[in-house]
This record gives sequence, C-alpha cells and structure tokens, in this order.
Amino acid sequence: MENKNLRKSGVLAHITSLPSKFGIGDFGYSSKNFIDLLKNSGQKLLQILPIGPTEPYFDNSPYHSVSAFAINPLLISLEKLKEEGLISQDLSQYEIEETNIVQFEKVIENKFKAFNSAYKNFKENEDFQKFCSENSFWLEDYAIFIALKKRFENRAWQEWPNEFKNRNLGALNLAKDILKDEIKFVKFLQFIAYKQILEMKDYANENGIEIIGDLPIYVDLDSPDVWANKELFNLDDNGYPVKVAGVPPDYFNENGQLWGNPVYNWDKHLKTNFEWWIKRIAHLLQFVDIIRIDHFRGFVAYYAVDAGRENAKIGEWIKVPVYEFFDTVKNNFPTMPFIAEDLGLITEDVVEVIERYNIPNMRVLEFAFDGSPENGYLPHNYKNPTVVYTGTHDHNTIVGWFKYELTNNGKSYLEKYLGKKTSLETINFDLIRLAHSSIAQFSILPVQDILALDERFRMNTPGTSSGNWRFKLKFSDIDEGKFFKLKEITEIYGR
Repeated sequence: MENKNLRKSGVLAHITSLPSKFGIGDFGYSSKNFIDLLKNSGQKLLQILPIGPTEPYFDNSPYHSVSAFAINPLLISLEKLKEEGLISQDLSQYEIEETNIVQFEKVIENKFKAFNSAYKNFKENEDFQKFCSENSFWLEDYAIFIALKKRFENRAWQEWPNEFKNRNLGALNLAKDILKDEIKFVKFLQFIAYKQILEMKDYANENGIEIIGDLPIYVDLDSPDVWANKELFNLDDNGYPVKVAGVPPDYFNENGQLWGNPVYNWDKHLKTNFEWWIKRIAHLLQFVDIIRIDHFRGFVAYYAVDAGRENAKIGEWIKVPVYEFFDTVKNNFPTMPFIAEDLGLITEDVVEVIERYNIPNMRVLEFAFDGSPENGYLPHNYKNPTVVYTGTHDHNTIVGWFKYELTNNGKSYLEKYLGKKTSLETINFDLIRLAHSSIAQFSILPVQDILALDERFRMNTPGTSSGNWRFKLKFSDIDEGKFFKLKEITEIYGR
C-alpha cells in the first residue's frame, strides 16, 4: 500500500447501517451525509462490508452473496432514481418507520416495487450498453442465472434440467431469448447500482476519504460464479462439492465452524495464472480504495472438510500456491492496497506471507486484556504496518464487551494499562484514545463504539444463524458531540 507510514483513522459502518427514511442505508444521501460527518470529524477512512446481493435464506449476510461481482440492489438510492426522472411518483409510499433494525422483508418489497416502476421508464442508452459490454465477463452469467433461478422456482442450479445445469449453449441462447426482459431488468439494476456506488466513491475521495471494502474468500455454491466456472472449484460430476470450507474446533467452538462453501481447485487457478482472482480484485477496486482480505490464512492453507459431514471436527489443511498467487497479484496491483484479516489462530507461514508482501494486518483491542504484557493485541506490541480496531462487525460493541465479556482480572489489567479508572460511561472513548494513540498506521472504530451503543446494536454474533446483519442507525442516534470529541482525539494523535 502507498504511504504505509501515513497515520489515518476512520469508521467502520456498513452501507445498510446508515440512517435512511427507506429502512436501509444506500449509496445516495445516506452515504453522502455520513461522508460529510466523517470529514467534519477529521476522519480519512470509511470501512464497509461486502457489497454483493444478499439472500434472506442466509439471514441477508453480506458474506453469503449470490455473486462475487454483482452489487446489492437494495443499496440503490430511490431519491437518486427520482432525480434522474426514473421514478415519477411520491417517494413517501416507500418510506419505512425508523428503527435500529433493517426490516429486510419490507425493504425488499418496497424497493422492488420502486425498481419495477423505474425500469418501465428506463430507455436503453449508450452508457447502459457500454456498461453491459465492459462487464459482460460476469454480467451475462449473473443475469441469466437470476432469471433461470426465478423460472425454476428458486431451485439450486444442480437441480435444474440437465441442459441448463450443464450450460448447453443452444438451451442458454433459447432461454436468453425467452427471458430477455427479466435478464435486462437484472442488468438495469446492476447498471444503476454501479453508477451510484461510483458516484459515492468519487464524493468520498473528493472529501479526502478512502473507502475500505471487503473481499470474502469463498463464494456460495448456488451462484453463477460456481455454475459458470465449475473447473475452478472442487466439485463432483453433478456439481456438488467434494470438500467444503470451514475452520477447525477452537476455544470458542468445540465443533469448529462448517461454512459449507465449495473450496477452490487451486491447481486450476494456478494454470490460468489466477485470472478469475485478478478480475475479481480489479472489479472491486473500482468501488473501493483498499481491500480487506477476509480469512487471509485461507490463501496460505485452507481447512477442508469432506462434504456431508455434520461438523468441522474432522478436516485437513491443504496448502495453496501462495507465493505464485501473491506475486501475480503484486504484478497486477503494485501498490498492494490490502489489509489482511489475520484474526484467530495464525501460524508462522501466514505471518511470513504478510511480512514478505508488507500487508497491514489487524489488531483488535477487545482481545488485548488477558493480563499478559506479551499479548500481541496490546498497543505496545504493534509492528507496522498494522490496522487497529476497537472491535469489528463480528464482535460485541465496546460497551457490551465491557459489561458482559471482560473478566474482573481483565478490567483490573485494563485500568492499569490505561493508568486510570474506567466505567461504562467512559470505556468507549478510553479505548478509542488507546487505538488512536497507538503506532498503528490506521485506527478504525465501529460507529457503535463512537456512539457508546450497547450489545443490542452489534452487527453479527458468529456461530448464530439468525437476527444478524440488521443493525441500523436512526437519524437521532447521530450525536454530533461524540463526533466532535472524536475529532479532538484524532487531532491530538496526528491522524
């Protein structure tokens, strides 16, 4: 990454979490107003979660997207559509009463009503044709996949008639003709989302703010990515995985975690010079300035479990051609604009890769206070390039952590470390000060920690399968006094 020694700070807030009259944050005024707030409080970074389309079946998790390339249409701003003249009716009918939860069912119903109405007013133009042609390498497969899935009553592609499951050219061409309107609607939504996110990024960059995006390592089995590139995954003849992804048992989970995604056929990726990965990274870098690589250790060696097992207790670690991969990435992206998500059990070989390519890694203050001065998450043990977080989307808020998760010994060590007493009222800014004062190149704070929100406002609890990913700010939650305090701390520590 360029300017590796430049100290910066920023906020972690997914687009869906931003205040909005329409029940979910979006690429329009939701983002613009939040970017203004960050600029006014001296921040230089906005970190978001993956932006792919989400599925109610997976609790609308951004880490379970139906596409590695498409953008979630729910993030489209209706106000922008109205400004463009694509929606003529009053937008108040699409408004949703403000709560701290994204009500996905209502949002989907309202937004798709609005999208259908906008599509009727849409006239195909040169920009649309240019977008379709420049993105055809993923858009064609994505659009026909979505249209066919609807036609086959949402069944997984492995259960489609053979000619579609196996992508028979004649059958696909016939389907493209019969389903042309459904296909064009899918492309229309992607065109609009693409345009709006680029406008949002331009606005952020003009205001001195870089966007950190997120690259989930795995893709879903029931996706156009797997359907159109079967050879890149470890699948059997019927398109089902031979082995699936997960992580082994650890202190937090005696059965490990069985994620169930198909694992990659890395030999094939190596033979194609990692072309699919290079395209994926280049595509995402249009929308973000820096990419956080999720589950970084999976690019060094990944844990694979035989398909059909009930848990992840029995699996094997399989090595990845990691140096060939990152050399290729570096040739294509010489500034290496990445952050490595290296939380959890990290082995020497992973550390070696991170150091060899000088990729910033992550440190989380919620992990720091076990009483040992050798704890690698304590600020005095950081080595740059490092990115420090108070917590992430997978952790409790600082207030919730302090209330329920930090042991009495941990509290006592934390107070010795801070050199002062702390309390529920001050803990959030005590840890923000600790993060900002550290030598870490970047210091990033979940928006909940700036606003001192408690455990009810956490984004995700790993290992649970419902009720996650819904956290949303109300307009009244934005406490400018707290952002002013953040600005002061940011200036004191030269960020």
